[in-house]
Amino acid sequence: MPAGTDHLCIRPRGVLRGAVLTLVFTGVLATAAATGSLPRQESAGRTGATLRAGEAARSSGTVDSAALNRAAADAMADGKSGKQAAEEFVSRSGDRWGAVYDKREYAEFEQALDGAYTGVGLSAGRVGESGVRVTRVQPGGPAERAGIRADDRLVSVDGRPVAGLSVSEVVALLRGDGVPGSTVALRVERGRAAWTRTLHRARLATDPVTVRRLGDGTLMIRVAAFTKGAGTRVRDAVRAAPAGAGVLLDLRGNSGGLVAEAAVAASAFLDGGLVATYDVKGEQRAVYAEGGGDTARPLVALIDGGTMSAAELLTGALQDRGRAVTVGSRTFGKGSVQMPSALPDGSVAELTVGHYRTPAGHAVDGRGITPDLTAGERAEERAKTVLSGLGGGS
Repeated sequence: MPAGTDHLCIRPRGVLRGAVLTLVFTGVLATAAATGSLPRQESAGRTGATLRAGEAARSSGTVDSAALNRAAADAMADGKSGKQAAEEFVSRSGDRWGAVYDKREYAEFEQALDGAYTGVGLSAGRVGESGVRVTRVQPGGPAERAGIRADDRLVSVDGRPVAGLSVSEVVALLRGDGVPGSTVALRVERGRAAWTRTLHRARLATDPVTVRRLGDGTLMIRVAAFTKGAGTRVRDAVRAAPAGAGVLLDLRGNSGGLVAEAAVAASAFLDGGLVATYDVKGEQRAVYAEGGGDTARPLVALIDGGTMSAAELLTGALQDRGRAVTVGSRTFGKGSVQMPSALPDGSVAELTVGHYRTPAGHAVDGRGITPDLTAGERAEERAKTVLSGLGGGS
């Protein structure tokens, strides 16, 4: 299972607002997020349904939004929870990426795409069938201050064992009420040692793009998620790099985010042209890069099973158009498009409305993208070697 984070890595989500498209990664956030920041679904999508008109959705894996609204309204008329009825409806519909959020959860989700979140500053991934491992700790966050490190194992949250829980459930426990200052007790193991720490959730800012120069002059650009402004950060870094310096674009563990930002990042390396195609309820659309990108600079993209959604869209564009050599392991395979739908009680359902394809027409959902060069733990070393062969390093 891929990794996710308590901030934005977590749940993949896709929203199409005008020309702004967001792809969500999924349930466990599909990936595994783990730390309490995005809406309960941080990690992935949920499904739900009460059926009445959900039957029609079974064959296509999409939900009839009008029927969903009726199910929620009927539940409210009977004095029941409209949100719960909507969750049941979506879950029975076959829409594995669908999710329902209340107002507060959805607002938190939107804030995360703006680069802020409430959580403890952890990224986590699934280990085996039921284990959860900390994959990254945000510098200066509550988790780091509590002494938690990458590779620690998460045993329980507020006394509830995480074994057997889905990643989205673990994320919900970590996130709690989403209020800064609220507490959460984490039971952690490291080797044979085990201990419990009580952390105070905090409002944290994310820096999804890190840029550094390596000793041989190579530019390493790591993109953890495509939040607002991430694409411009990538493009500016490439424009400012010395002529001829190669670029290692690290998309490992990137949970996705805003497609518009992924398209801007693609524009750093492409001189316009197609980035991806997608359909919305049967209507075909396309995403294009802007012109003027650096098409000659040596480029290698690092990917893995945690590379999802919008990050896969960028990977597919660079690979299909022969712009980058991709190194690592097969990506997650989240290639569906979600759109938000308001429900009678003010909650929001994000429902699958279509799927995207790479410029060469390859479907990503459920398949992922296979790298040009498969590499495991030493993927970064292999990537540097490949880049050197392309003339981008010493």
